[in-house]
Amino acid sequence: MGATLRAWRDRLSPETVGLPVDRARRSPGLRREELAELAGLSVDYLVRLEQGRALSPSEQVIGSSARALRLSRDERDHLHRLAGFGPPQDRRVVDDIPPSMRRLLALLDSTPVAVFAADWKLVWWNPRWAALFGEPTKIEDEARNLVRLRFPVASDRGRLTSWPVIPDNAEAADRALVADLRQAAARFPDDPRVTGLVAGRVAGNPRFAAFWAEAAVGRHAEDRKTIRHPVIGEVSVDCDVLTDGDTDLKIVAYAAVPGSEDESKLELAGIISSPRSDA
Repeated sequence: MGATLRAWRDRLSPETVGLPVDRARRSPGLRREELAELAGLSVDYLVRLEQGRALSPSEQVIGSSARALRLSRDERDHLHRLAGFGPPQDRRVVDDIPPSMRRLLALLDSTPVAVFAADWKLVWWNPRWAALFGEPTKIEDEARNLVRLRFPVASDRGRLTSWPVIPDNAEAADRALVADLRQAAARFPDDPRVTGLVAGRVAGNPRFAAFWAEAAVGRHAEDRKTIRHPVIGEVSVDCDVLTDGDTDLKIVAYAAVPGSEDESKLELAGIISSPRSDA
C-alpha cells in the first residue's frame, strides 16, 4: 500500500489540486505535507503510511486519502482492499446508463434488449423489446419492476400487467431473481427503494418470503423462456443477462436459435409493431 500511495502522490500535479507550481520542486508530484493537508492527516502519519509502518489505517483515513489523491473509482476500491477493507458501498441504486453502455446497446438494435437497475426496475428498452412485451410506458413507472411482476402483493392489484414470460424452470428462475436482489440489498443497504421493495414482498408474498429466508446470494445470468405474444403466439428464446460491475445495471437480451421458426417469429413481432410509413 505504501508504494502505491507514493506512486499516486508523485503523479498528481500541484495544478490539479489548485496549488502553485514551485520551480524548486524536485519532482512534478505533490509533496508529503501538501497531500497530508489535503487528506486531513499529519505529515508524520502519512510518512508512516508510505513506509508501511502504519499497519492498521482506519477506513476514514483511506477514504480521505483517496479523495485527496483524486482516485478513480477502481483505484479507490483497490486502495480500500489494500488496507483490508471492502470497497465502499454506493448509497443509492443507479438508474442512469453510462455512455459506454449506450454505445453497446446501439449495436444491439435488432435484438430485444432492455436495461434493469440493481433492484430489477426497468430503466431502458429498445423498440424490439417493446414489440415483444408491449410498450412499457403504458405501465406506471414504479410498477416497471420484474420483482414486482414475479412476486405481486395485494397493493399491486390493478397496477401491474401480466408478465407474458414462462421460464423453462420457473422455480429456479425466481430463486435466482431473489438471490440477485439480495446481493443488491447488500450493496445498497440505505436505498429506500430497495429496502421497501424487499420489505413489501416479504410481508405480502409468501413465495418470495420463503425464497428470501433461504439467504441465497448470486447473479441472475441466463435462462431459457417461452414468451406468449398476442399476435405471433409462443416463441422460445434464450435470455442472457450481463451485469455492469460498477453500477449493477443489467443488460437483458433475448435471442432465438439462428434459422429457427422462433427467430422468424421474433422478426415478425418487430415488423408488426413498427409504425407504418405514409410514403
